[in-house]
Amino acid sequence: MHLLEALFLGIVQGLTEFLPISSSAHLRIVGIFLPSAQDPGAAFTAITQLGTEAAVVVFFWRDIVRIIRQWFRSLSGKTRRTDPDVRMGWLIIIGTIPIVVLGLFFQDAIETVLRSMWIVAIMLIVFGILLGIADIYGAKKRRLEDITVGHGVIYGFAQALALIPGVSRSGGTITAGLFMGYERAAAARYAFLLAIPAVFGSGLFQLVKSMGEPTVFSAGETLAATGIAFVVALGVIAFFMTWISTRSFLPFVVYRVLLGGLLIVLLATGVIAA
Repeated sequence: MHLLEALFLGIVQGLTEFLPISSSAHLRIVGIFLPSAQDPGAAFTAITQLGTEAAVVVFFWRDIVRIIRQWFRSLSGKTRRTDPDVRMGWLIIIGTIPIVVLGLFFQDAIETVLRSMWIVAIMLIVFGILLGIADIYGAKKRRLEDITVGHGVIYGFAQALALIPGVSRSGGTITAGLFMGYERAAAARYAFLLAIPAVFGSGLFQLVKSMGEPTVFSAGETLAATGIAFVVALGVIAFFMTWISTRSFLPFVVYRVLLGGLLIVLLATGVIAA
């Protein structure tokens, strides 16, 4: 039964990681409705995100290889530092710093207090509304090459908010990008690229940390969930990038608000515990 639960949670992770609806919130919510009725935990969430992030690497492989190659070439002077790929490499590094610092500083709260279902419900609603406002009023004129260092820092802090279940890594960074006037596709593309070092770092950290410690799922079950999350995420990325090129984020906004509202009702009536 535990293996089936882990596999199901892996599917949920793959389906929700790149949509602006918060994968960590969905794992937290789904976990309490499974037969074992347990929070899968921050470690399980972070490790399964390795699978979804591997899907990003596969999907954006050419971009990633080009950025890394040009960035290293710039260190030896073979490529100008003004090269767009070199700038993108530095922007990803700069944008990753906030989530690393805040993740380490607030690690205990992230793994305990911030996983309260009340917080998850409120974050789903608040950041859903913010996404809707940004999507409606954002200028949507700026492209990836227009990202400045200042914007990179703002993106970084927006990504760091995803340490709180319910915010959404992609949702937070995309919302920030839309508020700053970036096109939907540009905001999403940068959000996905920016997440790579943070997610891999967090996942590997939790993987090492969980060794020898009691966890909800065994190493084999977590590995199986990570694998299925990778497969599902590949399809979701392709779908999402196609969707936002022609459509708005309104369906995701409505879904977030309705889900958050439902959670508040269930919590207030005692159907589920915080």
